Amino acid sequence: MKQKRQNKILNLIEERDIETQEELAACLKEAGFDVTQATVSRDIRELKLSKISIGSGKQKYISFHHDETFLGDKYSRVLKEGFGGMAMAQNLLVVKTVSGMAMAVAAALDAMKMSEIVGTIAGDDTIMMAIKNKEDTETVMRKIEEVVNHVN
Repeated sequence: MKQKRQNKILNLIEERDIETQEELAACLKEAGFDVTQATVSRDIRELKLSKISIGSGKQKYISFHHDETFLGDKYSRVLKEGFGGMAMAQNLLVVKTVSGMAMAVAAALDAMKMSEIVGTIAGDDTIMMAIKNKEDTETVMRKIEEVVNHVN
């Protein structure tokens, strides 16, 4: 039942712009799933859903399908669209994003699987990355710039 419900969640967020857990729960109930807000919250966490800004102050849930070998088009697009700038402070890298995009951009950065990164924390429009050392921070900055400035 859980797998069916989670597959339905993925289908729903592909088909519709779902902004809240309550909206998602209502859609699941319409589809015949008896869910609580706590169940929906747990599913969102397990599916590693992110929210992206869709304009007019609205957001929607999205799913990144993890590809272990490369930064896919979806990740690249999110990184390019959400990236605002970055600044280094020794082994810390602060990345500024479009408002509401930090979680999605952080997911894209995490998908790059850079061994130099120790951890990533995202807020609303700011990401803080702990990196092993200053030299690795410079390497990470170059890698991010390559993706952001790459023209398709």
